[in-house]
Amino acid sequence: MEITNQMTEKIIILDFGSQVTQLIGRRLRELNVFCEIYPFNKVPVLGDDVKGVILSGSPCSVRDANAPQIDLSGIKGHFPLLGICYGAQYLAHKFGGKVEGSLAREYGRAMLDIVDSESLLLRGLPHRSQVWMSHGDTISALPEGAKIIASTESVENAAFSFDGEPTYAVQFHPEVFHTTEGSRILGNFAFRICGCKGDWTSASFIETTVAAIKEKVGTDKVILGLSGGVDSTVAGVLLNKAIGHNLTCIFVNNGLLRKNEYDDVLASYKDMNLNVIGVDASKDFLRELAGVTEPEAKRKIIGRLFVETFDKYARKIEGARWLAQGTIYPDVIESAGIEGIASKIKSHHNVGGLPEKMNLKVLEPLRMLFKDEVRRVGRALGIKEELVGRHPFPGPSLAVRIVGDITKEKLDVLREADDIFIKGLRNYDCTSLHLPSASDPRVEATNLYDAIWQAGVILLPVKSVGVMGDERTYENPVALRAMVSTDAMTADWFRFPYDFLAQVSNDIINKVKGVNRVVYDISSKPPATIEWE
Repeated sequence: MEITNQMTEKIIILDFGSQVTQLIGRRLRELNVFCEIYPFNKVPVLGDDVKGVILSGSPCSVRDANAPQIDLSGIKGHFPLLGICYGAQYLAHKFGGKVEGSLAREYGRAMLDIVDSESLLLRGLPHRSQVWMSHGDTISALPEGAKIIASTESVENAAFSFDGEPTYAVQFHPEVFHTTEGSRILGNFAFRICGCKGDWTSASFIETTVAAIKEKVGTDKVILGLSGGVDSTVAGVLLNKAIGHNLTCIFVNNGLLRKNEYDDVLASYKDMNLNVIGVDASKDFLRELAGVTEPEAKRKIIGRLFVETFDKYARKIEGARWLAQGTIYPDVIESAGIEGIASKIKSHHNVGGLPEKMNLKVLEPLRMLFKDEVRRVGRALGIKEELVGRHPFPGPSLAVRIVGDITKEKLDVLREADDIFIKGLRNYDCTSLHLPSASDPRVEATNLYDAIWQAGVILLPVKSVGVMGDERTYENPVALRAMVSTDAMTADWFRFPYDFLAQVSNDIINKVKGVNRVVYDISSKPPATIEWE
């Protein structure tokens, strides 16, 4: 059971399978407007707290026989409504307009010209601005009662509205960075059309979430899976603020952690007034993973053992009724997908299914937050920066950074290479590069670690020839991975200074026995993922 934020207002985003639907949510959250994303075929009950509805884009065409359909009879005309790309074409197609293919396909940048400067959706925009298009179909005729409010050179009906009701549509994507006035358009929808107050802040989230936890949990005891990462740390401090001594944190050593991480994490919590128990289950995890090479199988084994370990220790805590987790919104989105339209990217051991496998109910106080929002909440709670700014680390730990089977010998090699890489990032002064901090873009990073969203080393399952001294070697290559992102839904590879790459490559090859080659992964997400498995 999740802790939902008891806000007085929100906007609902209905997802038709677009890869950038979550960006709509992020842009609204940046405006301090709370929103939730639901699959188009799982529309929630729309109560008085819903101020408006947005229809997302989609890889589908409204002209296809199997195109996603939605009943808008209880939405259109009853709630402010904004259709984006597919959403706009669906509104035109569904209510008597005409959508055709091969007329005016537009992909990439286009210039938007305002036709109706009095439109609430476009109020305050310059007469001409850049937008981002991504559509093969186009709206050739509007429904009766609809009017053009903006056009591009190629598409006359680039934006339109319905007379007498707060229904708007745009064929471009206001949520993406390349639409220069996108935030203002979404802000106009949220504030001028939906009447949102924009009062969803870190402080309000803490206040309402603490109250909701107290109400839901009561005097029950809660066990939290603590990992040392940002998400579980913030969840722990938030829960501690709500229920105090009724929270017990358990940190499991699964044998797959980074060098010295188990001891370092336990030490970092000593002055935070958290009740933390360390559990060394490394032998159990390594035994179960022996010989397993398939990535999803690794995740499932680690998830199962994670649950079993917690269940074992939960039985020792009298009155324990809840298992708390640091699940955040990207975990939920990536683990869901829309059947037949948007694919599930991966499974997470902390998303879904746990209540059936253990004797505890699940509590997820951060489930509706993106990573940068979690960090802002952490800072508002007074958590020290070294924990708030820590890079994300995968739940399955180093198991998904060793391609192939897991052995102690491989883990030892990877830990040493990874330690050199991470320390190198922390020690490299980048003030002259004027890079924004990954955890807080409002300030400049002082070292490469702070400028990067997530970094790590991957041990590859191949061997290559090398020469060390007068001897020929035949050892493993490792791949460096460093990404910049805001929420891990999309990410780009970091452009390292060449002197850093030269130094870290030299250090790894000279100091880590078993490695004779270092490569750098320069693929972005999409099409790649951040982790290799």
